[in-house]
Amino acid sequence: MTFYLAALLLGVIAGLRAVTPVAAVSWAASLGILKLTGTPLAFLGAMAAPWIVSAMAVGELINDKLPKTPSRKAPVAFGARIASGGLAGAAVGLSMGALIPGLVLGAVGAVIGTLGGAWARGKLAAAFGRDLPAALTEDLVAVGGAALIVCCLL
Repeated sequence: MTFYLAALLLGVIAGLRAVTPVAAVSWAASLGILKLTGTPLAFLGAMAAPWIVSAMAVGELINDKLPKTPSRKAPVAFGARIASGGLAGAAVGLSMGALIPGLVLGAVGAVIGTLGGAWARGKLAAAFGRDLPAALTEDLVAVGGAALIVCCLL
């Protein structure tokens, strides 16, 4: 049952930072926590995959702070978050023989995380009086949350 929760929560993380949950499942597959060998998502556990995806995730963390970065609710960004959440959820589901439930839960979690994350960041930014502390708090929640999900729920 916890893998359903993990798939949903990784989707929520995708709503905060699109690449972070993919990096988390890639590390989990690479370390043998997620069993993806022989599946269509086995590439996530390849030797170079977690390093490449982690570099992309760091790039996203930096890009998020730039003034011209579009809203996470813009159609392309929203779609990317849903796809990312679906991929992370699918990896979790596939490792347990439940690809479709994992994919759906990851995608639903991404919608929740995108909308809830935008709302929470707006409230935090207003409380701090500027956006950067809110963005850094969101980074911490996304990266820390993904790590906790991988180490504690998988």
